[in-house]
Amino acid sequence: MVTNRENELGTFLRAHRAAVRPDEVGLPGGTGVRRTPGLRREEVASLAGVSVDYYTRLERGRETRPSQSVVDALAGALRLTRDEHRHLRELAGRRPAQRGRPQLSRSVRPGVRHLLEALRPNPAYVVGPINDLLAANPSGLRLLAGIDAWPPARRNIIRYVFLHPVARRLYEDWEQMAPGVVAHLRAMASEFAHTPEFVHLVGELTVKSDEFASLWERYEVDAHTNGLKRFRHPTVGRLTLGYEAMTLNGTDGQRLIAYHATPNTPDHDATVLLDMGDPALDGQPAGGDQRELDPFEPDTDPAFRRPPSGGF
Repeated sequence: MVTNRENELGTFLRAHRAAVRPDEVGLPGGTGVRRTPGLRREEVASLAGVSVDYYTRLERGRETRPSQSVVDALAGALRLTRDEHRHLRELAGRRPAQRGRPQLSRSVRPGVRHLLEALRPNPAYVVGPINDLLAANPSGLRLLAGIDAWPPARRNIIRYVFLHPVARRLYEDWEQMAPGVVAHLRAMASEFAHTPEFVHLVGELTVKSDEFASLWERYEVDAHTNGLKRFRHPTVGRLTLGYEAMTLNGTDGQRLIAYHATPNTPDHDATVLLDMGDPALDGQPAGGDQRELDPFEPDTDPAFRRPPSGGF
């Protein structure tokens, strides 16, 4: 469930207080079972150098504008990461929600579309601030196996990760990747939580995915911008790609996600095959033994009954 902006600061503090063990901050754990997971309010208040009453008001939404020094002290007490600390500062200093704000733009500049084309055969796509898929080059769209069977308005990377029937098998490290996907959405909450698109996406995922709901409650924040991803693709087999996420200036938070592989390697060859989009490859592993790759049986998986190819 999405909390309103006035209570978001308290939600953040409660989630991170529950995630810190007393021994992690030099406090005795005591004997017996603690009724409160993580730290108690009075323990956080003591570590941050504020009164218990003031800290309680912060968690309950009765105080929403702590000073910078208090924010920094709370970040230390709760062992926040750099991204989480930045997010806490945003929560403490933002203005009230503006009603009637226009919806997030789905328009991608022509120059950015030219860049997507120039990056071929490397998979690349443009996402909005809450990871709506706005544009892609051919290999970028095909890398997300089966997402093209969804109507364009439904194509969202986070929705794909948690709700698409192929995603868990496509991403070899799904269990490790999924928390980061949710943490990135949390990083966007301070600016976009009031938009209808954000509310709808989080509401849908919370209802339809217990795993998303559990991760969302943890309130981890991570605005990750690069790394490696391992795929087990139904048409080109296994491949490992690096990626870079680049913010596009002059937009409302759109990012260009570009994958890359070293030329003359099997991983790069796989991106070339994705870019070509040879229909003969559909449902067939690229090289190796079919039994070893154990493809997703796309002939029987509805996600692979694709509509005729067209624009993206």
